[in-house]
Amino acid sequence: MSNRTESYLVGLVGDGVMPSLTPPMHEREGDVQGLRYLYRPIDLLELGLSGDAVGDLLRSARSLGFNGLNITHPCKQLVLAHLDEVSPDALRLGAVNTVVIEDGRFIGHNTDFSGFAAAFASGLPGARLDRVVQLGAGGAGSAVAYALLTAGVKALDLVDVDPARCAARAVELAGLFPGSTVTARTTAELPQLMPLADGLVHCTPVGMAAHPGVPLDLELLETRHWVADIVYRPIDTELVRGARAKGCEVLDGGRMAVGQAADSFRIFTGLEADAERMRSHFLELVAKEEVAA
Repeated sequence: MSNRTESYLVGLVGDGVMPSLTPPMHEREGDVQGLRYLYRPIDLLELGLSGDAVGDLLRSARSLGFNGLNITHPCKQLVLAHLDEVSPDALRLGAVNTVVIEDGRFIGHNTDFSGFAAAFASGLPGARLDRVVQLGAGGAGSAVAYALLTAGVKALDLVDVDPARCAARAVELAGLFPGSTVTARTTAELPQLMPLADGLVHCTPVGMAAHPGVPLDLELLETRHWVADIVYRPIDTELVRGARAKGCEVLDGGRMAVGQAADSFRIFTGLEADAERMRSHFLELVAKEEVAA
């Protein structure tokens, strides 16, 4: 139990963040560690603001005594112009999702990347990394690809419905990781790619409650494949269930969500969060949502 008496005031800025499970996860971990920890969603849609307001919101948060803000869509790139310092990984990614306010300065970090990296290392230890197929090359996909290449993936096949975005992302990542091969692919190539792959990572909205379905033909999965999904509402997506049924090792999307939260908690407080404890609470929250639905 911490003997600290400081209080922490934290927020989450983005579109549609009111239902986010991040605030209750942070607050519960703060409670357990004996902190006064208050985490408030700051929903741009509710406030009638655009992503461009992120700079003003940062400055207001500083004036009001906030310790930091998590930043989500559509502000992860827009916030960069307002920061005094950015961590090397966030700078390379060109995206920030965590801003700590220290001595009046704004310091940006990216826990999308580090959260997935931690989740992957703990949830799929020893996974083969010679060749990996990743579905989705958007914002979250960029951070996940960066984490995979940092973890040592030798060849990454990026698949996205937007060929131009996919090609640009592949060139960016290949530049950052000259020791690895990063190639833009199409969904039509999946039947040729999956037999060569060690694992599959899914970073598209398919499988979310609002976008049910699977992102690829499950017949392409083999028992030897490992499968990681970043969708966590629901936790057991059709892809996760299908992969488990095939006997694949599986990483559900809740692992990344908890990894992000644990890393942000440490950045805001300087204290290590207990990721397994946070995951237990996270699963409780998701189960309550599913019962309510």
